[in-house]
Amino acid sequence: MKEKLSRKLAQNVEALKDIFQDSSDLVYRDIQFTESRRGLIVYVEGIINVDLVDQNIISPLIEGLVKAEKPVERLSELPFTRISLTQTSTASDWPGVIEAILTAHVVIFMDDSDEVLTFDVKGGSRRSVQEPSTETVIRGPREGFTESLRINTALLRFKLKTEKLKMKPLIVGKITKTDVVVSYIDGLAKQDLVDSVLDRLKQIDMDGILESGYVEEWIEDNPYSPFPQMQYSERPDTIAAQLLEGKVAIFVDGTPFVLVAPVTLWQLLQSSEDYYERYFVTNFIRWIRLFFLLVALMLPGLYIAVTTYHQDMLPSSLILSIATAREAIPFPAIIEALIMEVSFEALQEAGIRLPKTIGQAVSILGALVIGQAAVQAGIVSAPIVIVVSMTGIASFTLPRFNLATTVRMLRFLIMILAALFGLFGIVVGTVWILVHLTQLKSFGVPYLLGVSPYRLRDFKDIFVRVPMWKMSQRPNSSSETNRNRIGAPKLRGRADEHEGW
Repeated sequence: MKEKLSRKLAQNVEALKDIFQDSSDLVYRDIQFTESRRGLIVYVEGIINVDLVDQNIISPLIEGLVKAEKPVERLSELPFTRISLTQTSTASDWPGVIEAILTAHVVIFMDDSDEVLTFDVKGGSRRSVQEPSTETVIRGPREGFTESLRINTALLRFKLKTEKLKMKPLIVGKITKTDVVVSYIDGLAKQDLVDSVLDRLKQIDMDGILESGYVEEWIEDNPYSPFPQMQYSERPDTIAAQLLEGKVAIFVDGTPFVLVAPVTLWQLLQSSEDYYERYFVTNFIRWIRLFFLLVALMLPGLYIAVTTYHQDMLPSSLILSIATAREAIPFPAIIEALIMEVSFEALQEAGIRLPKTIGQAVSILGALVIGQAAVQAGIVSAPIVIVVSMTGIASFTLPRFNLATTVRMLRFLIMILAALFGLFGIVVGTVWILVHLTQLKSFGVPYLLGVSPYRLRDFKDIFVRVPMWKMSQRPNSSSETNRNRIGAPKLRGRADEHEGW
């Protein structure tokens, strides 16, 4: 096939049908410019806005041709005076025409012309803006991203009304040609960070990008680490807040989940609602999360270590109660714990995959029935059922699913080390995790920034959140030239201002 278009419409149509053979969704609409000159309108049905095509292209074109004072000789003479579409361009080779058709453009061919007009009329049936299903909040906005890239960028524009909000487009995937947008606030994000994100995205070389998870695996710093090195969110307010702290967001067409880089462990333990409630409430909830993070990671391992090696650490009455409950159990504590943990993980996975109407009921009833039946059958003891239930509840308190999944996996490592070496094994496992976390980086930013290395500016929003009016500076990961996010300091909470009451 020749790269350049032919001046004969028939040859172009023949070549086009040969390229898109067996493509029933391609629409061809003939149009008569003069008695001897014909044209053709081509688009893919389902990915364009048909109403927009009919109202803003077909109708004005036909009406203009009827009222035209002279026959149309060139595409530039087409009567588009009533067309309000602004994203119009031309193409003179087949690669450009094919790309335009496949990226939701309407293409107009004309006889005796080796150039085509293209109109961007993306549309089709896509999911409307709805409440996010993975990041529910009691207080906060209820809108979430969708699978449409332009709707998602528009939702961000509603939050950040500044000309400094930049959105750099890329196309990734040799077959899918997925639209990707890198967004940041100029002056807040470090230019080195922006350049690094763009360079890593440009190095992606694969056939298809179907979800932001594909991109995450390609561009993260340490692909062999179990800990997530990028945050994803389907909430516009969360992404806007991260951009205001100098982060970079990555939008991928076809998914409601937007990636944020860089990320720290403390960021994954925070929820957007932490900044909508008063700081007293937020701090209380954060302490609960941190406590149950340790419970979700350590509790089964501690149970195994104490009941197997360190019985003298428990009060006599408690150890006698546990021993009585385990008297008829034929398995050691590690096998008992693994049976219950694997069963709980299977029930949790089944509850996610089943239809929503029955998934929740199956997971809850399954846990109750299986746990009770296992205790009555003498396969497991009642204390391990309590331990596993508390562990499962603790993992649900973590606001980020990817971090919660990592904790669930590492829990099994701690259990095995506890069964082999007791509390010494738990200490070894904990030290290994901490050493790994101190060495881990996300786009060059230390994973434990604020604690290791210690930075007072970041420490104000880790274990506790100080009042908003005391967080006057952005985190250390933001640009050096624009650290202040609050103007002149003002006194807050002065009771003497209201002495007149």
